[in-house]
Amino acid sequence: MIQNIIVTRRWPPSVEAELAQLGRVQLNQSDQPFTREQMAAALASADVLCPTVTDSLDAELLSASDVRVKLLANFGVGYNHIDMQAAAAAGIQVTNTPGVLTEATAEIAMTLLLTVARRTGEGERQVRAGAWQGWGPTHMLSTQVTGKTLGIVGMGRIGLNLAHKAHHGFGMQILYHNRNPIDQSVAAALNARRVSLQELYASADFISLNCPATAETRHLIDAAALQQMGPDTYLINTARGDVVDEVALVAALQSGTIAGAGLDVYENEPVLAAGLAELENVVLLPHQGSGTVETRDAMGRCALANVRAFVVQQPLPNEV
Repeated sequence: MIQNIIVTRRWPPSVEAELAQLGRVQLNQSDQPFTREQMAAALASADVLCPTVTDSLDAELLSASDVRVKLLANFGVGYNHIDMQAAAAAGIQVTNTPGVLTEATAEIAMTLLLTVARRTGEGERQVRAGAWQGWGPTHMLSTQVTGKTLGIVGMGRIGLNLAHKAHHGFGMQILYHNRNPIDQSVAAALNARRVSLQELYASADFISLNCPATAETRHLIDAAALQQMGPDTYLINTARGDVVDEVALVAALQSGTIAGAGLDVYENEPVLAAGLAELENVVLLPHQGSGTVETRDAMGRCALANVRAFVVQQPLPNEV
């Protein structure tokens, strides 16, 4: 019988209310990430733990002798913050919330692309500071997006959604790199071509990272990859922060190796690499990808469905 459910960060109130019907629920009233000691205590006292991307559940924590948890119902689609091998060894099931955040994350990727290309962040800061002297023919010239080439690394749900928005909304040409090719009819509708990473780096005007965070994709964008891009290339990251070597990215942005970047995720959130915040050719968002009322509610209900199925001993809808 489920006796204790611990939620590490606050969920939408209506979802929390429904969760409370499934057992004794302990909410993190401070809504701040658990310390390592708090996480260890939660793992030892909960039957179900509901973590998020801000929680690090490594092998040492999950293999402790007093761990009681049998389900990690993750609030989010990514699970690179959970040591899956250690969870399996401890007999802990893991679920996530796929699908429901596709639209919102693709919207943020497109927002970053447009914002960095058209320099709208710089423009707003200039207006708010009272530094704008009025319209001029050569004032704050930017890069046109329509008709340019978008390279997408990772053509899953979010990558495909972004490709649709970019191609049908802005007439962009689509290149993509993915382990497997997408359906031929979908590729034809998007005029999308599967290419190597090297060709994508060399040919795309904009590069969007939409791949999962794995050992293979850690620092996929490093100094060598950035050197393969051109001085007119813009990099967009809404995947996970450690897909990009932030120190190398700062150097590339400072030197003009690439034109700019739009970031919603970072290697050591919420801490940024030194020098990143001072650059004008980068747009920085606070991990807003899934941050719509509709999406966070849907994520909560997806996580809730996983917990409910566990409680009544039915197959988990979204087991990783």
